[in-house]
Amino acid sequence: MLTVLSPSKNLDFEKALTTRKQTEPTFHERTSELITQLQKLSARNLAEMMDISDDLAGLNYERYQNWTTVNGKRRPAILSFRGDVYLGLGAESFGERDLTAAQRRLRILSGLYGVLRPLDAIQPYRLEMGSTLLNKQGSDLYAYWNDEIATALNSELANHKSAVLVNAASNEYMSDDLVRKINYRVVHCKFLQRHRDDYRFMSYYGKRARGLLARFVVLSRLDNPSRLRDFNAEGYYYSHERSTRDSFVFLRDHRP
Repeated sequence: MLTVLSPSKNLDFEKALTTRKQTEPTFHERTSELITQLQKLSARNLAEMMDISDDLAGLNYERYQNWTTVNGKRRPAILSFRGDVYLGLGAESFGERDLTAAQRRLRILSGLYGVLRPLDAIQPYRLEMGSTLLNKQGSDLYAYWNDEIATALNSELANHKSAVLVNAASNEYMSDDLVRKINYRVVHCKFLQRHRDDYRFMSYYGKRARGLLARFVVLSRLDNPSRLRDFNAEGYYYSHERSTRDSFVFLRDHRP
């Protein structure tokens, strides 16, 4: 069983690392191809492509112009992303055995790196999967990555006793096209917060819950998707009424 997450726009490359372990990203050559493409763009091009401020565009322009594949400032992906998902995941509290468990069970989808294992070493970057970037496969990063990502995930799932992909990523990263390319069962996880007389997805709480679920998978060493129904962090509970075989819905009645 593999659980997939989205990356985060927020990064932390300053906090002290809790492990010396690092692995190399699988698609480093394809990442280098993208870097070459990105180096041809101006800061203004980057601002327009990613709909970001001039300051952020300038920061990422400098990152790409000064990209150093071998000796750059790198650290494990799971300890580099700092958005809501990763605050829920809390990987900085993982011990070495937990990191080993995460390396087996979690994958992070990325617009620049394709698929990352938790300990894969990355450099600071910003490149959303939904970005339009002309490349040899097509006009956007879905064309560039989806076949490669699907092949990689299918290959890994073939070696798992329980060949199930647990989707805790956003629609931007786990697109319908990518889901169709997965040859195994995909279980989608949804997190809804009570709002007035019903439940709805709320971005901050939903993203944090994705990280909490991934933490549950790692610390419980889950390899069977049926055990996901036991997830109950921070007041969430599995809803039998709203769930289906391949869509697990978790509800929460009160905010913590």
